[in-house]
Amino acid sequence: MGLEIICTGDEVLTGKIVNTNYSYISQKLEDVGLAVRWGTTVGDDRESLLRAFQLAAARADAVIVNGGLGPTVDDLSQEIAARAAGVELVLHEAWLTRMEEFFRRRSRTMPPNNRKQAMLPATAELIDNPIGTACGFALDIGRARFFFTPGVPRELRRMLEEQVIPRLLALSGLQAAIHLKRFHSYGLGESHVDSLLAGLEALVPDGSVKLGFRAHYPQLETKLTVRGADMDDVRRKLDPLAREVRKRLGNFIVAEDEETLEGIVLDALASHRASLSIVETFTGGQIAARLAHLPGAEAVFRRGVVARDLGEIRAAVGLDEATPTAEAVAGVARQRTGATHALAVLIDLDAGADRIDLGGTIHLAIATAQGVATRRSRILGGREWVRLGAVELALDCLRRHLLGLPVVERIDFEKT
Repeated sequence: MGLEIICTGDEVLTGKIVNTNYSYISQKLEDVGLAVRWGTTVGDDRESLLRAFQLAAARADAVIVNGGLGPTVDDLSQEIAARAAGVELVLHEAWLTRMEEFFRRRSRTMPPNNRKQAMLPATAELIDNPIGTACGFALDIGRARFFFTPGVPRELRRMLEEQVIPRLLALSGLQAAIHLKRFHSYGLGESHVDSLLAGLEALVPDGSVKLGFRAHYPQLETKLTVRGADMDDVRRKLDPLAREVRKRLGNFIVAEDEETLEGIVLDALASHRASLSIVETFTGGQIAARLAHLPGAEAVFRRGVVARDLGEIRAAVGLDEATPTAEAVAGVARQRTGATHALAVLIDLDAGADRIDLGGTIHLAIATAQGVATRRSRILGGREWVRLGAVELALDCLRRHLLGLPVVERIDFEKT
């Protein structure tokens, strides 16, 4: 099935806002085995919109239009959809009532211009928006089925996942029972993981499994999309595949599905009834920031110390050494704060202007009552690359330490 995404709005076309909706829609469609063949961005101009709809109607089987469903004069999707389909706009009384109730529940009076959002093409199928005033709708234009969605990201996402994708799957004839399994890893590059998982899809020879990757340094997401006759069939196929992925990627898997690396670390600390203090340089407090806001962190997180200068670190933790080591900083920080665990991350950044070959040497230590575990790593790629890598390395080493895994295991991103 040929799919097209049309994103509307002058602010998107001119780059005033980043078009994150397009990437979200495309990724979600790919996750369920629906490939996007065309992507179009068009401004708030009637003739340009009409031409975009006509082109899509001639070449695609299904089209998702995002944006242009608001109450203002530059929201044109309903009007141009009706024109392209050759039908009139009519008032959808039920949606108008829903909107009025939406405002009433918030002790507000609905502005007159919001009435425009209840004007739909006469042949349109309404698509519910349970969290906003811009209903979606679907209708046929030419040979294609068009699905119109709101531009507000949280409204789009719910509508897409709950209503548009099921309709697209039914339209495509693909098996409707589908599950996306995700593995989040740190330390292995995309090509490395691809080679490690070679032949995985062939373990289910009926072609109902798709392996994919999404690289977002410093992590890599490995995706398994599995189809079946029903969810029991999906689970029968998925379970041995998941075991095989865990076996092949081993300790480099930091989390699965909706889990996060920082969530795994916090849960491990909580399960040990442990507490944590962090001392970090150059990272701007991002290690602590990944943990401190999570639910339950108030019972675990003791203190964070952030500085760029080692002299400030010495003063903050009370060390006399002129050039303190990460081991010494972690040990004193644990004693001073009363935490069961202290993580120290000290970074020696190369001098000079930011550049692709600029690197940093990361000195990392985890102190407990039983001793100190250490890790040294050098990462190249510029200031931001080093900072992101240091934050992820620190959290991963802490995860490994808490789970009884080796803290030192070579990663693809470090240089010797």
